[in-house]
Amino acid sequence: MNRRSFINKSVLTASASLLPLSFWNSLDSEEFTIEELTGKANTKFYGNGYLVRKEVNEAFIKMQAAAKKENINIQIVSAYRGYKRQKQIFNAKFTRFTHQGLSEIEAINKIIEYSTIPGTSRHHWGTDIDIIDANATHPKNVLLPKNYELEGVYYKMKMWLNEHSEKFGFYIVYTNNPNRKGFYPEPWHFSYRKIALPMLKAYQKIDIHKIITNDTNLKGRNFLSTAFIDRYKNDNIFDINPALLQ
Repeated sequence: MNRRSFINKSVLTASASLLPLSFWNSLDSEEFTIEELTGKANTKFYGNGYLVRKEVNEAFIKMQAAAKKENINIQIVSAYRGYKRQKQIFNAKFTRFTHQGLSEIEAINKIIEYSTIPGTSRHHWGTDIDIIDANATHPKNVLLPKNYELEGVYYKMKMWLNEHSEKFGFYIVYTNNPNRKGFYPEPWHFSYRKIALPMLKAYQKIDIHKIITNDTNLKGRNFLSTAFIDRYKNDNIFDINPALLQ
């Protein structure tokens, strides 16, 4: 489905079917609180200039050290991001896009090309990282797909990650599979599978629509119907790298 028509269709159509319960029952279970899953908990995080869970940090340091042997200096530019910060990002973009002339629906549609609705970001979990190569000459905007493609400044790092990242437990989330829906490809976004997998399973069980729409300070919330959220969950949250689903 064309991403730019995503919201208009989701508001008008019935909710998409969620992944079957048998799928989730096949995963290893672990309990996580709603606060942890939505970026509202006071979880203890680790990192040097970034915040992730302890095991994620240890795995990242090992991967970073291995890459340095190939003259690649993997640097995290974004890791844990709480609900409050995600809402600031969402509201700021909503205001900017509507001031530029987009309707409320169009603004939300534009936002979710790359950014999540607060309470739905994998960055809330402390398992996901956005990375660049600190040894490269950085462009003005570092997190652009072209920077990771052939002749891009981070292409060497991306090729190394394609071969080695999974050995350290990190998997790309939003692939360039043309059949994938939801967020645009993000060659910089990796997730630590061992912890992110059970967190995604736990996330499926919570009433995210209620959590989102109860926030009266979230701009555009009146357009986030139950049908919209169901489709958003299927397309943006669960239509990801299959390796992060099983």
